[in-house]
Amino acid sequence: MRECKSVLIALTGASGVIYAERLIQVLAEKKTPRIAGLVYSASALKVYELELGKELHVPSEVKVYSENDFTSPFASSSSLPECMVIVPASMNTIAKIAAGLQDNLITRAASAMLRTRRRLVVVPRETPLGVVELENMLKLARMGAVILPACPGFYHMPKKLGDLVDFMVGKILDSLGVENDLYKRWGQKR
Repeated sequence: MRECKSVLIALTGASGVIYAERLIQVLAEKKTPRIAGLVYSASALKVYELELGKELHVPSEVKVYSENDFTSPFASSSSLPECMVIVPASMNTIAKIAAGLQDNLITRAASAMLRTRRRLVVVPRETPLGVVELENMLKLARMGAVILPACPGFYHMPKKLGDLVDFMVGKILDSLGVENDLYKRWGQKR
């Protein structure tokens, strides 16, 4: 797989926007990989306000696109970053990508990532999962996507909510090949 020098982050209307907020913060601090852009759905903005009690705010150097912005460079497979993370990923978005539907910038960019064999990390946050949801995620995994459910571990002895968030963001970074020390790894002393 290609080195992840740049990453497109997509937020959909699933619960768990706190993971996206922290991922953006960590990547903005690291500078490598560079955040190529952020794409949000209308539902993501509503969930962001409901769950975090504020409007979406990103560092000024990050370009932000709505899901309907087909003038974005990410609407074409000729302008893709090396990696893309959909966090949180709604079951609707997962189903559309699995079916090959490209009706918005998120699904179009994700389909192009798969088509060009670039790294796509999908972070679903839903429970319980039914047969349809599992089959859609299996389809994406077979196409090359990394399916990384937002299921934090507890072996690192979390003390606060931020520890659970950092665990998941650390796992996302691991999937991108980005070194991090956001969580205590199995058997590691801290």
